[in-house]
Amino acid sequence: MTAPATAMTVDAHHHLWDPSQGEYPWMTGPFAPLRREYGPRHLIPELAAHQVRATVVVQVRADLSETRELLGLAARHEFIAGVVGWVDLTSRHVARQLADLRAGPGGQRLVGVRHNAADEPDPQWLLRANVRRGLDAVADAGLAFDLEVTPRELDAAAKIALSRPGLRLVLDHLGKPPVAAGGSEEWRHGFARLAAAGNVWCKLSGLVTEADWASWTVDDLAPYIREAVHRFGVSRLLFGSDWPVCELAASYGQVLNAVRDALGDTGCPQADRIFGLNAIDVYRLNIRPISPGGTHD
Repeated sequence: MTAPATAMTVDAHHHLWDPSQGEYPWMTGPFAPLRREYGPRHLIPELAAHQVRATVVVQVRADLSETRELLGLAARHEFIAGVVGWVDLTSRHVARQLADLRAGPGGQRLVGVRHNAADEPDPQWLLRANVRRGLDAVADAGLAFDLEVTPRELDAAAKIALSRPGLRLVLDHLGKPPVAAGGSEEWRHGFARLAAAGNVWCKLSGLVTEADWASWTVDDLAPYIREAVHRFGVSRLLFGSDWPVCELAASYGQVLNAVRDALGDTGCPQADRIFGLNAIDVYRLNIRPISPGGTHD
């Protein structure tokens, strides 16, 4: 039985891309079906069908040009309330990069930064001195930092969280627990340690693609969502669809309803916080009424 939609649904994690405009080398093998344009015109019908009022679009490419493109889309489409972009955290000029992005079209909707630490050979990459300096610049700019990590990097993420209490951190996809393999102690230990830091939020996102794509059920996802509720509580959890990556395993509606169902089974109170209010708080979103087409009039 699917739980009812909340009054304010915000999708805190999705992507938009056009492979003709940039390189996406990971879109091969089982990810090859994603190698096509996914733009606002493809997403808006999903948002309307499921009464999602606003979204946060998240970077995929590690380059400034994609972030500028996403900010430009946010300037033209009111439903995009926030952009989590990319800057070179190892640069001495992170503050300048952020200022330049904010000065451009849509710059007021830059709400966070992300870097794929899981792609770095060093599991302790987040702890490097130049990266720490970059994260300090992100905090000074009043932005959040999205943690794109796997169980391997959770220990470093926890150390960063504990050493940077003024930095708002958002864990993407619960740290990618190996759902299809039945979980792991490495994930459980690292997840618990990271959750103990009060400046970390967690996205209920990306689980269907960590499960068996062809045969997952809500029962497969529920133990991880229960663990997230236990560790983070209602006030530090956010819903994210991970669209269009989720389409490898599930439709937009199936993902949304699976999270609602799993939370319903936990007896979780105040789900409206998870489906909207927490995203507004952590990303400091300014959500205004939008036109029916999702664009500026």
